[in-house]
Amino acid sequence: MAHLIRISEAASIALHSVALMAGNPDNMFSVKQIAQRSGVSVNHLAKVMQRLVKAGILSSRRGPKGGFSMALPLEQVSLLDIYEAIEGRLSKSSCPLNRKICTFSKCMFGSLFSNLNKEVSDYLKHRKISDFAPKKSGGNHNDS
Repeated sequence: MAHLIRISEAASIALHSVALMAGNPDNMFSVKQIAQRSGVSVNHLAKVMQRLVKAGILSSRRGPKGGFSMALPLEQVSLLDIYEAIEGRLSKSSCPLNRKICTFSKCMFGSLFSNLNKEVSDYLKHRKISDFAPKKSGGNHNDS
């Protein structure tokens, strides 16, 4: 089945992992633990988590008591911040082929793509990770 709009596996992993961590934002989480809870590859998750650290969304600490934790208050982190940390800036282009000049006199998609891009961008921008945080549970979740 074809999908008009897709989100990459890496961006989906990032969004879901940060939402999982948001349930206990002061705790350290190991890659192994997040991978087990999310059902994703440890190797792929580790790469995604490093990109989130580089973007300043997460912080990391090495060692037996190390792992990843939130670097910012949950209310300051939008879904767009997480998405763009993985994928780069969302395109503002209205052309699916990213052409500046159309070979046709009129675009067959009209303003569909610019409207979709704006709607998706606005949705991600106005949703904070705190909106999706699971209920807090007790105890440290670093069981590496």
